[in-house]
Amino acid sequence: MEYEFIHDAVTGNAIAKFSFEHQVIGPWLEVEVGNCAEKLTKVLTAIEQVSTGQSQEELITGQEYTLVLSREDAQVQVNALLNGEASLPEELQDDNMNFDMQDYSTCGVDDFRTLLLSWAKFSKI
Repeated sequence: MEYEFIHDAVTGNAIAKFSFEHQVIGPWLEVEVGNCAEKLTKVLTAIEQVSTGQSQEELITGQEYTLVLSREDAQVQVNALLNGEASLPEELQDDNMNFDMQDYSTCGVDDFRTLLLSWAKFSKI
Protein backbone atom coordinates (compact mmCIF):
# COMPACT_ATOMS: atom_id res chain seq x y z
CA MET A 1 0.00 0.00 0.00
CA GLU A 2 1.57 3.26 -1.12
CA TYR A 3 0.62 6.53 0.51
CA GLU A 4 1.92 9.91 1.53
CA PHE A 5 0.73 12.55 3.95
CA ILE A 6 0.91 16.25 3.17
CA HIS A 7 -0.40 19.46 4.68
CA ASP A 8 -2.83 21.55 2.67
CA ALA A 9 -1.04 24.79 1.80
CA VAL A 10 -4.15 26.90 2.46
CA THR A 11 -5.80 25.29 5.48
CA GLY A 12 -2.85 23.46 7.00
CA ASN A 13 -5.02 20.34 7.39
CA ALA A 14 -3.41 16.94 6.99
CA ILE A 15 -4.21 15.20 3.70
CA ALA A 16 -3.67 11.52 2.91
CA LYS A 17 -2.93 10.45 -0.66
CA PHE A 18 -3.00 6.78 -1.65
CA SER A 19 -2.35 4.66 -4.71
CA PHE A 20 -5.43 3.98 -6.87
CA GLU A 21 -6.39 0.62 -5.36
CA HIS A 22 -6.36 2.11 -1.84
CA GLN A 23 -7.46 5.67 -2.57
CA VAL A 24 -10.69 5.52 -0.54
CA ILE A 25 -8.61 5.14 2.63
CA GLY A 26 -7.32 8.72 2.26
CA PRO A 27 -10.69 10.46 2.57
CA TRP A 28 -11.68 7.97 5.28
CA LEU A 29 -8.66 9.06 7.35
CA GLU A 30 -9.39 12.72 6.76
CA VAL A 31 -13.17 12.53 7.41
CA GLU A 32 -13.61 9.74 9.93
CA VAL A 33 -10.40 10.08 11.98
CA GLY A 34 -9.07 13.55 11.16
CA ASN A 35 -7.06 14.84 14.08
CA CYS A 36 -9.34 13.39 16.76
CA ALA A 37 -7.51 11.24 19.32
CA GLU A 38 -10.79 9.71 20.51
CA LYS A 39 -11.70 8.42 17.04
CA LEU A 40 -8.19 7.08 16.51
CA THR A 41 -8.30 5.29 19.86
CA LYS A 42 -11.67 3.74 18.98
CA VAL A 43 -10.23 2.25 15.77
CA LEU A 44 -7.02 1.04 17.43
CA THR A 45 -9.06 -0.58 20.21
CA ALA A 46 -11.24 -2.34 17.62
CA ILE A 47 -8.10 -3.61 15.87
CA GLU A 48 -6.81 -4.95 19.17
CA GLN A 49 -10.12 -6.72 19.85
CA VAL A 50 -10.14 -8.57 16.53
CA SER A 51 -6.39 -9.27 16.67
CA THR A 52 -6.66 -10.93 20.09
CA GLY A 53 -9.82 -12.85 19.22
CA GLN A 54 -12.08 -10.92 21.61
CA SER A 55 -14.24 -10.18 18.58
CA GLN A 56 -14.57 -11.87 15.18
CA GLU A 57 -15.38 -8.64 13.38
CA GLU A 58 -15.73 -4.97 14.23
CA LEU A 59 -17.85 -2.56 12.21
CA ILE A 60 -17.35 1.18 12.65
CA THR A 61 -19.82 3.26 10.67
CA GLY A 62 -18.88 6.89 10.22
CA GLN A 63 -20.41 9.89 8.51
CA GLU A 64 -19.37 8.90 4.99
CA TYR A 65 -17.40 5.66 5.30
CA THR A 66 -17.60 2.35 7.12
CA LEU A 67 -14.63 0.38 8.42
CA VAL A 68 -14.92 -3.40 8.71
CA LEU A 69 -12.15 -5.08 10.68
CA SER A 70 -11.42 -8.77 10.89
CA ARG A 71 -8.39 -10.62 12.21
CA GLU A 72 -6.74 -10.51 8.77
CA ASP A 73 -8.19 -7.51 6.94
CA ALA A 74 -9.34 -3.94 7.23
CA GLN A 75 -11.88 -2.80 4.66
CA VAL A 76 -12.96 0.80 4.14
CA GLN A 77 -16.05 1.35 2.05
CA VAL A 78 -18.29 4.22 1.08
CA ASN A 79 -21.54 4.16 3.06
CA ALA A 80 -23.55 4.31 -0.16
CA LEU A 81 -22.50 0.69 -0.78
CA LEU A 82 -24.25 -0.33 2.44
CA ASN A 83 -27.38 1.55 1.39
CA GLY A 84 -27.73 -0.50 -1.79
CA GLU A 85 -27.06 2.44 -4.07
CA ALA A 86 -27.00 1.35 -7.69
CA SER A 87 -23.72 1.14 -9.54
CA LEU A 88 -22.83 3.35 -12.49
CA PRO A 89 -25.13 3.19 -15.51
CA GLU A 90 -23.87 0.84 -18.19
CA GLU A 91 -23.19 3.74 -20.58
CA LEU A 92 -20.68 5.22 -18.14
CA GLN A 93 -18.80 2.01 -17.48
CA ASP A 94 -15.49 1.57 -19.28
CA ASP A 95 -13.82 -1.82 -19.65
CA ASN A 96 -10.49 -0.26 -18.73
CA MET A 97 -11.62 1.31 -15.47
CA ASN A 98 -12.92 -0.34 -12.36
CA PHE A 99 -15.00 2.28 -10.55
CA ASP A 100 -15.79 -0.19 -7.76
CA MET A 101 -12.16 0.12 -6.66
CA GLN A 102 -12.92 3.74 -5.76
CA ASP A 103 -15.76 2.68 -3.44
CA TYR A 104 -13.81 0.34 -1.16
CA SER A 105 -10.30 -0.76 -0.31
CA THR A 106 -8.93 -3.68 1.64
CA CYS A 107 -5.55 -4.12 3.27
CA GLY A 108 -3.99 -6.26 5.96
CA VAL A 109 -4.88 -5.30 9.51
CA ASP A 110 -1.21 -4.99 10.52
CA ASP A 111 -0.53 -2.59 7.64
CA PHE A 112 -3.67 -0.68 8.62
CA ARG A 113 -2.49 -0.35 12.23
CA THR A 114 0.89 0.93 11.00
CA LEU A 115 -0.90 3.42 8.75
CA LEU A 116 -2.98 4.74 11.66
CA LEU A 117 0.08 5.20 13.86
CA SER A 118 1.87 7.04 11.03
CA TRP A 119 -1.19 9.26 10.54
CA ALA A 120 -1.29 10.02 14.27
CA LYS A 121 2.37 11.03 14.25
CA PHE A 122 2.00 13.15 11.09
CA SER A 123 -1.20 14.92 12.20
CA LYS A 124 0.14 15.26 15.77
CA ILE A 125 -2.78 13.50 17.44
